[in-house]
Amino acid sequence: VHPSVKEALVEGRPVVALESTIITHGMACPLNLSMAREVEEIVRTNGAVPATLGVLRGQIHVGLSDEELEFLASSKNAVKVSRRDFPFVLSQGLSGGTTVSGTMIAAHKAGIPVFVTGGIGGVHRDGENTLDVSADLTELGRTPVAVVSARAKSILDIGRTLEYLETPGVCVAAFGESREFPAFFSRQSGFQAPYHVRDEEEAAKLIDGALGLGLSSGVLIAVLCPQERAAEGQAIEEAIQQALSQARSKGITGKEVTPFMLQKLTELTDGKSLDSNLALIQNNARVGSCIAVALSKLQKARRKGNLDLTPPQPVVIGGINVDFIAKEQNPDILGGGQTNAGSVRQTFGGVGRNLADCLSRLGQAPLLLSAVGKDEHLESVLHYCHHMDMSAILQLEGRSTATYCAVITSAGELSVGLGYMDIHQQITEQYV
Repeated sequence: VHPSVKEALVEGRPVVALESTIITHGMACPLNLSMAREVEEIVRTNGAVPATLGVLRGQIHVGLSDEELEFLASSKNAVKVSRRDFPFVLSQGLSGGTTVSGTMIAAHKAGIPVFVTGGIGGVHRDGENTLDVSADLTELGRTPVAVVSARAKSILDIGRTLEYLETPGVCVAAFGESREFPAFFSRQSGFQAPYHVRDEEEAAKLIDGALGLGLSSGVLIAVLCPQERAAEGQAIEEAIQQALSQARSKGITGKEVTPFMLQKLTELTDGKSLDSNLALIQNNARVGSCIAVALSKLQKARRKGNLDLTPPQPVVIGGINVDFIAKEQNPDILGGGQTNAGSVRQTFGGVGRNLADCLSRLGQAPLLLSAVGKDEHLESVLHYCHHMDMSAILQLEGRSTATYCAVITSAGELSVGLGYMDIHQQITEQYV
């Protein structure tokens, strides 16, 4: 998790998740990079923290640095990462852009409730025969994240997509003054959303209601395309039909359809579809950021109102150590550089960690404030302490996790102790 995103989540500030497939597969470089930077800046301007998600060398990243954005934007071998792709991509150390489905999974695990995208996948045209249905729809039915989108992508069957979303109980609402479900490049599709929300406050209340019930399904907020772009919708729709025909004749199916269609639409419309696509993505980022800010305010107000009713979370501030215990087998320890028979075992300690461990096992769920290095011990520490709230732990590059080695006699008496615990100095007042 990027430090700016982690800090915002810890402080309860609004965070907006952003997908990266549009960077790796939706636009050519360097347009994709400039688009990603612009969208992140729109999110910041509207009071939220952007968290572009992606997979880099087999690791899921929640929030990307500018260098990491450049890496994904220029990568020639990036893959599209949906739910089904995570096991292979992570195990093989590959890099790629997360789809709507993949981004929802990572955003939910990171604790980000609002996700902005250009458009979701859906039921493809002729899907009743091909059974080509995007994993985005099934993800919306089982992952509690609010997706702010300009509806289903323009190459899809809107009616069947809405019908499909009804079955797993996905709450779909149009954003605006009517229930008109927007088309990707048009403000009208001929279909009605079940509900509509007039502004970001109403959208935030809807999302908060879904989260408060603990529903396992997501929410889809469908945003109208900007008015100034709506006039181009008919010409683009005609180009869509032509591009779809070419895709069928070339036998292009599955996840290859969207990149092909986007490229072909850009050619057939002399770039107008690309301009419209950029405009609606930017508009979605603005709307989604405002919704995230409104949701954050709503949740903070409720937490403040419930302050006297909610037991406070204990906070433990202290060290985490990796302990090595060397026990002599014989009563006498041989000196002079000789090897003594004995046993060595590894465990985990530190007074702060021990207290947090005890409280966690008693059901008190404390927050541990400590520091570890990004070294060979990090993974084992996190695994051993998986039952504890380690979300605020500092993980520092170029630092070593604290270690302590105790040499004890066969009777269990401490003979000598060695410790390297300089990292504890990083637990400062500013960090706390």
